[in-house]
Amino acid sequence: MSELSFEQMLGESVKTVRNGEVVEGSVIDVKENEIILNIGCKADGIITKNEYSNDQSIDLTEAVHVGDTMSAKVLKVNDGEGQVILTYKRLAAEKGNKRLEEAYKTEEVLKAPVTQVLDGGLCVVVDEARVFIPASLVSDTYERDLTKYADQEIEFVITEFNPKRRRIIGNRKQLLLAERAEKQKELMARIAPGDVVEGVVKNVTDFGVFIDLGGADGLLHISEMSWGRVENPRKVFQAGDEVKVLIKEIKGEKIALSLKFEDQNPWLTAAEKYAIGTVIKGKVARMTDFGAFVELEPGVDALLHVSQISREHVEKPSDVLEIGQEVETKVVDFNGEDRKISLSIKALQTDAMRAEEAASQEEADAQEESAAAEEE
Repeated sequence: MSELSFEQMLGESVKTVRNGEVVEGSVIDVKENEIILNIGCKADGIITKNEYSNDQSIDLTEAVHVGDTMSAKVLKVNDGEGQVILTYKRLAAEKGNKRLEEAYKTEEVLKAPVTQVLDGGLCVVVDEARVFIPASLVSDTYERDLTKYADQEIEFVITEFNPKRRRIIGNRKQLLLAERAEKQKELMARIAPGDVVEGVVKNVTDFGVFIDLGGADGLLHISEMSWGRVENPRKVFQAGDEVKVLIKEIKGEKIALSLKFEDQNPWLTAAEKYAIGTVIKGKVARMTDFGAFVELEPGVDALLHVSQISREHVEKPSDVLEIGQEVETKVVDFNGEDRKISLSIKALQTDAMRAEEAASQEEADAQEESAAAEEE
């Protein structure tokens, strides 16, 4: 048996590699933009910063140290300078894709940091595998600004997996909807019409306010915001306000809310305050062709009929009255059951005229008595 030369033995001890092969090596040097590995070949393996991670802000000298053992994939056997070009991130991404594929099949909930905020959604990375979450699947409500998610860890599920087309879609909305459905179920089980609950204003519209009750939204309609009139909900409420509301009605998943607490109903004391014959002041709230409605207090309006505005003929209320004008009137009718009060300025004028006539008559009578006394 012939003996092998040193060169032959060295050649047999040094392995050869192929493109696409996974190799393992020991870190022998770390520079700012590359990692050098001893992979048991004649040439060293090089992992550039670009092939280490998609995160270009990473500091290689802190992430990797001399003596560390790493696995990488061969990109090019010879870069022209006798070095083997390796990739760490692509091998990690392949492993990550397998992880994502399994999560897709099992509907596992994943958690990963947001690495990029785009106009159309968010990017997250799981083991160097990129997942895109479209803006429409980020939340259960429309969000115009997604920048608040930058660098945050979020939970999601994989709802589409097609690595060949580089289409791996994450869905956070699905989790939020499921969580909200569970909270809604719990909420519906514990609330009933007549309950007073606390909530947070979620959205303000022209017709009302949507309030998050902790599992479901309730609508506080503009007509239920006060015993009086509310012209613009936006002047009363802002998103984020904490409010205590009354559950007025529940129909299926719809919850109607109210701020008209019965113990604050102004009609409870109206019969005493606005008895027939009472002289009161109020402000003209609105007008029609047949009369003007006068607000006596928030929640209590009374009708000043056009025929009762003056002793003189009035064609239309707007001919002599203005919205917001304060008027002094007399209560001429009260119907608590139908919550109707009738007012009259004409009655006050008549009373004033009669009082003046009575005073004149008394003065005349007094003068007559005085003259009779002098004659005697």
